[in-house]
Amino acid sequence: MTRRQSLPMLALPVLAMGLAALLPVRAVAQEARQAEPAASADSLYCEQRRLGYWFYCVRPLPAEEPQMAQPPAQVTATQELDAVTGELRELKARAILYPTPENVTAYIRFQRAQLDRASLFSDVWQRAIWQDPELDYTLERPVGALAKKQWQDARAADRDAVMARLSERYGLFYFFAQTCGACEVMSPIVRSVADRWHITVRAISTDGGPSRHFPDYKVESGQRPRMGLEPGITPALVLWDSVARRPIPIGYGVLSADELQDRIYLLTSKEAGHDY
Repeated sequence: MTRRQSLPMLALPVLAMGLAALLPVRAVAQEARQAEPAASADSLYCEQRRLGYWFYCVRPLPAEEPQMAQPPAQVTATQELDAVTGELRELKARAILYPTPENVTAYIRFQRAQLDRASLFSDVWQRAIWQDPELDYTLERPVGALAKKQWQDARAADRDAVMARLSERYGLFYFFAQTCGACEVMSPIVRSVADRWHITVRAISTDGGPSRHFPDYKVESGQRPRMGLEPGITPALVLWDSVARRPIPIGYGVLSADELQDRIYLLTSKEAGHDY
């Protein structure tokens, strides 16, 4: 074989390698041609036609939202009062531990300022009560001498009206002991109140001993536990509600006649919380 005939055989591998190298270049060129219409369109509309201000060739960046200023933290009245209290304690401690004229003077001045503030509060409090009858508790429970006397008279009349009707529904259990010194004081009080309002009294002797004020007494046979009374404590008084069939303990120990009647009046005619 001659030299000229062998050249094509040698050139085949070289040509193959060249084609392989050209393929990526062709792909890049094809992508460029695909992107060229969009670029030429942008160039046509943005550069050649000059469409004006209201046509955007480049998408504008979104405007940044303005940062809202954080409101300053509000100090509550409780925190302010705590700060005043803390400063007062600190000045007092400093004056005690380091009693220089400056420290003592600072404490006295600050304390005086707080006393003035408390006096102002008290004055405004009193004026508010004077001007708003709903806030004035003395209208319900007077403290002045004249108003208090009138209130007490009206209260006594109301109490007497309740006591006058008491025997229609209630009776009285009186627990005593012969060896009880307090019972010797309480027995005639119970007797006088019962006689005044015609209340039936059932006297119960807890130790079996007699009572000269209640000769028709009975010896205890388990009545106190059934009524929910504290055992072993005399004298003890219990109202018996004949309608509701339930006991109403009044109290223990020595009571004055007025106190005994007030307790009976409250327990039978006033709901808890309505008298204060």
